[in-house]
Amino acid sequence: MAILNEILKFNEKFVQEKEYVQYETDKFPDKRMVVVSCMDTRLVELLPKSMNIRNGDIKFIKTAGAVVSHPFGSALRSILVAVYELQADEVFVIGHYDCGMSSINADAMIDKMVNRGINQETVNTIENSGIDLKRWLTGFDDVTDSVKESVKIIKNHPLLPKEIAVHGLVISPDTGKLDLVVDGYQK
Repeated sequence: MAILNEILKFNEKFVQEKEYVQYETDKFPDKRMVVVSCMDTRLVELLPKSMNIRNGDIKFIKTAGAVVSHPFGSALRSILVAVYELQADEVFVIGHYDCGMSSINADAMIDKMVNRGINQETVNTIENSGIDLKRWLTGFDDVTDSVKESVKIIKNHPLLPKEIAVHGLVISPDTGKLDLVVDGYQK
C-alpha cells in the first residue's frame, strides 16, 4: 500500500506541473513498428535507448521472455491490432541474454503458489481440466531459439499480412548491443 500512496503523491505533482507535455503524442507509432520484448527491469529504459526509440515511436508489448506462445493469445492479438488499427508495418521480437525465463522451474513455481495460499486443489483442478500447467509455466533453454520460435508463430499467423516484416533480435541487458537472429526482410 505504501507504494501506491507514493505513486499517487508523485502523480499529483506530475500533473500539476504539466510534466506530461514532453510526452504528448498520438496513438499511431511514428516508426510504424511494434516491439515484443521481455518484461525484465533492465530493459525498461535500455532497450528504447539502444534502438533510438522515443515516446510515440512504437507499440510496445511486454511478455515474460518476449515469448509469443500461442497464435490466438493476447500478445498476437495485440500485434494484429497494432498492424490493422494502428498502422504498424513491422514487428520486432527482442529477447535478451541472461533471461529469467531460461531458468524457470515449473515445479518450484507451483510450490511457491501453494506456499502463497493457492489451494493445491485449485492446481489439481486446472491440471485435470486439460491444461498442462507445468508446460505452460516452463521457460526456454536458448533465447535465440525462443526468439526464432516466436517470430515463426507471428510470421505464420493466418491473419497477418504477408508483407509485414517480422524480425528477431537478442539484446545484451548489460550493454544494449543488439544481435540479429531473424532478418524479416529476407524471404
